[in-house]
Amino acid sequence: MTGKELKEKTDVELFSMLHDLYEELFNLRIAKVSANLTNPARFKHVKKDIARVKTILNERRRVTT
Repeated sequence: MTGKELKEKTDVELFSMLHDLYEELFNLRIAKVSANLTNPARFKHVKKDIARVKTILNERRRVTT
């Protein structure tokens, strides 16, 4: 997802997306340990998506305070 797409979402949607991304990262870690990981590059994408969502949420928090 791009930053522009994320900025259009509400805080509730972003928190939900963040929760889903953390779950996906957890599942990737489990798959890695059990040697069932099919796409190791997905780690990088998920981590970057988490960082993007957290950045947008942090920007919004700074503006309101």
